[in-house]
Amino acid sequence: MRSSRTFTAVDSHTEGMPTRVVTSGLGVIPGATMNDKRLHFIEHLDDVRKLLVNEPRGHAAMSGAILQPSTRDDCDWGVVYIEVSGCLPMCGHGTIGVATVLVETGMVTVTEPTTTIRLDTPAGVVVARVEVRDGHAESVTIENVPSFVVRLDDEVDVPGLGTVPYSLAFGGNFYAMVDLDAVQLPFDRARQQDILTAGLAIMDAINATAPPSHPTIAGVDHCHHVEFIAPGSTAEHSRHAMAIHPGWFDRSPCGTGTSARMAELWQRGELALGADFVNESFIGSRFVGRLVGETEVAGIPAVLPTVTGRAWVTGLGTYLLDPSDPFPTGFQF
Repeated sequence: MRSSRTFTAVDSHTEGMPTRVVTSGLGVIPGATMNDKRLHFIEHLDDVRKLLVNEPRGHAAMSGAILQPSTRDDCDWGVVYIEVSGCLPMCGHGTIGVATVLVETGMVTVTEPTTTIRLDTPAGVVVARVEVRDGHAESVTIENVPSFVVRLDDEVDVPGLGTVPYSLAFGGNFYAMVDLDAVQLPFDRARQQDILTAGLAIMDAINATAPPSHPTIAGVDHCHHVEFIAPGSTAEHSRHAMAIHPGWFDRSPCGTGTSARMAELWQRGELALGADFVNESFIGSRFVGRLVGETEVAGIPAVLPTVTGRAWVTGLGTYLLDPSDPFPTGFQF
């Protein structure tokens, strides 16, 4: 058996969404900060992402996280997030998966009933508090990066859809929030292709006419997520279908999307600090969010969200690249 590249990983899923936690095979990515490492990875190492998340080693909705030494003295590990859409500044379900894997494998010192892990991410420091019983990670609460609204009740002209009302918020990534009723589609997985087509068209229209840009994180300058809000959703319990570039749905309730949604509801005066917010995915899995404080980002009013969810280890893998493999970066189908 021969291989020109070898990676080891622990696979997990967070409320239905996979996270391939890469533990070796890449070495230390150059960069003074974790976002520097993310940008270096995008420019010089993106073939690794494609190899690990694309078919045939991954699939059309694959997601992962590459463990790195922290660039900060106050963090335990650094993380670079990868998925089929690219290299993210932050990933909520991925962080819950990473924290679960770190506890389950003993890669951090485990204490019961709570193990606290500080993670250095491209979007900033994220604290994961893992509830542990008999050595098993029962649930994870992440203290996410500051989240804020960029646009509230804006509109965008979308070919094939007309004028679409939307709001835009940052929760670790940028999210356009659109009522499904506004595009005349039902919250029904039988119509998933129609919902996905609408989502991709809305992303394209926003990025072509008014792309967002994070004021302090370099290279965060696009919208690749549309959170379609189901009818009947409230500030206590919301259901959604999360359409993601280049063409798939989040299986989990989406941690950064939950954070963005809570920021939007807070901006509207509908969600108070300390109140529980249940966010339900397209497959019915749930995260529980809560806003625990207010802050600002470059003068923009922002909130400090927490998100609680569960993850399970699903496998251990060694991933190889035979030098004669005709698909060294995989493929999308």
